[in-house]
Amino acid sequence: MNPRRKKRLVFASALIGGVAAIASLLIYALNSNLDLFFTATEVVQGRQDGLKPEVGQRIRIGGMVVEGSVERDPNSLKIAFQVADTGPAVTVLYDGMLPDLFREGQGIVAQGTLVDSTTLEASEVLAKHDENYMSPEIAEAMGKSHEQMEYSESQTGGGY
Repeated sequence: MNPRRKKRLVFASALIGGVAAIASLLIYALNSNLDLFFTATEVVQGRQDGLKPEVGQRIRIGGMVVEGSVERDPNSLKIAFQVADTGPAVTVLYDGMLPDLFREGQGIVAQGTLVDSTTLEASEVLAKHDENYMSPEIAEAMGKSHEQMEYSESQTGGGY
């Protein structure tokens, strides 16, 4: 092999190696910043496809705030409440100002780190913007229960 071909081969190999290294770093960075969405039931039992969040993983969880589950610390902004969809509830721990629309029976999405199999330490809590809205992810996960809830609200007037 002549020196010119050898130089081209080394250059091409280095270029391919560099592109592969950059691509692998990008994929790693995207995977580590990905926050998957789960319902409360999926956090506890796992999804049908076998995916279950691990302790320490950053996730988003959606559902309804369970009536009577909100516990506030009188000396700080710490709050604990439970979120449920159609199955078991997950406890959410949050330290900060809650949205104005937050209340029991309200649909919320909390983003944070899973502390154990049924507890999420939230870094952000979002409340839905009115009583008629539910995020598509939560509505799909809640399925027929959501449809029945809308039907019963329309029969009773549905207002607060």
